[in-house]
Amino acid sequence: MKEHRMRATPALPQAWPAPSHPRPIVLIGAGAVARAAHLPAYRRASFPVAGVYDITASAAEEAAAAFGIPRVFRSLDEACGQPGVVFDVAVPGHATLGVLERLPRGAAVLMQKPMGENLSEARRIVACATERELIAAVNLQLRFSPGMLALRELIRRVALGAIVDIDVRVTIDQPWQQWRFLERAARLELPYHSIHYLDAIRWIAGEPAGAYCRAVRHPGLPAFQDTRSTIILDYGDLLRCSLVLNHTHRAGPKHRSSQMVVEGTTGAARLTWGVNLAYPAGPPDTMELSEGETWRDVPLRGSWFPDAFEGPMSNLQRVLSGEDTTLVGAVSDALRTMALIDACYLSSDAGGVPAPAAG
Repeated sequence: MKEHRMRATPALPQAWPAPSHPRPIVLIGAGAVARAAHLPAYRRASFPVAGVYDITASAAEEAAAAFGIPRVFRSLDEACGQPGVVFDVAVPGHATLGVLERLPRGAAVLMQKPMGENLSEARRIVACATERELIAAVNLQLRFSPGMLALRELIRRVALGAIVDIDVRVTIDQPWQQWRFLERAARLELPYHSIHYLDAIRWIAGEPAGAYCRAVRHPGLPAFQDTRSTIILDYGDLLRCSLVLNHTHRAGPKHRSSQMVVEGTTGAARLTWGVNLAYPAGPPDTMELSEGETWRDVPLRGSWFPDAFEGPMSNLQRVLSGEDTTLVGAVSDALRTMALIDACYLSSDAGGVPAPAAG
């Protein structure tokens, strides 16, 4: 039998180009994600961090000591008053608008997801950014992970053929208790985690016509809202798109899963995200490609955490310098992701169609 040989794949992009002359960054919010991902990524990319502020002074001081940040700001107004910098706003969704309202007019800002906790807040944030002429983006960084950048390029090249199936499966034990502020969130799993998968799907497949969803709570986490969901995005009758998301899998690590499989008419791709399997330092991400029944590994330059966090900041800074013409995570685009999340919750609240009587 003749051995099947897969076609060689030309080099795939796995990192966003760096700005030629990065501006100093002022970090507002020094919580767990800032210390686990933002600051390590900026250090790796040699982005200068000029100062840090957190409502808890000790958190800012610890971050400054760990990452050699020269200045700890003693008030939000002091941090927001810095000229010639890019602001990285890493605060909970409900606090984002209050920070944006205090930034200088025309400031450049990268804000942590979600863009507010619901669609109404997201619209107010967009209105604020427009009125204050902010150059504003949302840190939806899964788009910028090495595997996702490579996958998007494959789809752009039609290397997999016409896309017919997108399947996301996340079965993990998310440590929700690390973020006590989430206990007050009326909506939890989609805006604070699965927003990344919905946003990434929008980036590679475009806008869905609608969404079907059921989001549910877990009895073991009575202080938190929804932690699990099943979602179907409507891309017509030729593309199936499904997300099965269980963030409270309590049966140990053996059968945890964190993956996206994209199938086309001539090939397929499988991505895994290791960070979910043992947050925040899980195994490396992986990527595999297939033609027919033969799969091969694609080496990746890094993983979602922390390497993807270089991308949104690089893109924003390159837009400021004129090196990029498109702000990938612009608030106008992030608003569409927030609208999709809202559609999911509306579907979940409405419930399914009752089964007809058997008789």
